[in-house]
Amino acid sequence: MNPEIALSPNAVDVQSSQPATRVSLSRVGVTGVEKVISIGEDGHYHAELECYVDLSPDQAGAHMSRFEENVSEAIEEVVRSQSMRAEQLAARIAELVRVKQKGLRAEVSINARYAQTMPAPVSGIENQEIYNLLGTAVASPEGTRTVTGVQAQGMTACPCAQGMVADLARTRLRSKGYDEGQVEEIIEEVPIATHNQRGLGTLWIGCTEGGPDLDARDMLRLVESSMSSEIYELMKRPDEMSVVVKAHSQPRFVEDCVREMIRQVLETYPGLADDAFVMARQENLETIHRHNVVAERFGQIADLRREVEGENPSRRHLTMKEWLEGP
Repeated sequence: MNPEIALSPNAVDVQSSQPATRVSLSRVGVTGVEKVISIGEDGHYHAELECYVDLSPDQAGAHMSRFEENVSEAIEEVVRSQSMRAEQLAARIAELVRVKQKGLRAEVSINARYAQTMPAPVSGIENQEIYNLLGTAVASPEGTRTVTGVQAQGMTACPCAQGMVADLARTRLRSKGYDEGQVEEIIEEVPIATHNQRGLGTLWIGCTEGGPDLDARDMLRLVESSMSSEIYELMKRPDEMSVVVKAHSQPRFVEDCVREMIRQVLETYPGLADDAFVMARQENLETIHRHNVVAERFGQIADLRREVEGENPSRRHLTMKEWLEGP
């Protein structure tokens, strides 16, 4: 080290000094942190991270280099464990950040992309599909809470347009002399056209102590199946026909996709505690409009169970931020 630029042992720690204006800050940290994580046979994950810590009114600034140190330390632990769990990685980083930065609270979010081989529905041709694993953690003196998330793409078929096309088909069939029984039989058997959207579904689940083990692959299948059909990067003509027919046989609005995600969560994970958290989000990229459409539902499992069973909905839905902050 060059002695001229080495820090003196008596050097002032500027970040820990008293700020000019004594006000605490809600979040201070780093965004856009990118890492490639290689874990055995699981392959490579490209992860983007955000790390924040609260800042007391008596501390001028955070030690930004320590965020990078904490991220690297936690990634080493993940690699050694041979298991990429985004929420666990986020939790470990948050705990390290809180201690090293001397904050009362730390928050970390991770978006990790990875590839998985999926067969096309008819030909079985292998597709490399890219999925997103999501994890967010908040660490405080009371403990650490995490949410596990996944994001997947799919296809939706519009029920409204399909209904109008079906009515048009009925009118034209009647004009050709078909009776009502024949008309309805044809409508039932022949796929009815509608406009389609490519959809982006996101599902978050937050468990308290003793909750069920959440496998990201199961959650991804749940998200994909909530839409009208799965989609594939590489398909033969029989695969294309299969996807189109499947989508048109179960048309769904953006709202339907969210409700279907919620229904499947309740059925797939009956062991979720009443105070567990769920957030389902669907965004459809419209084809006949210039805008996109979005639907969301978030809240605690107890409220969702009561609604599904027919009780009146709660007047207020608990947000993810509120749940992560704890009771």
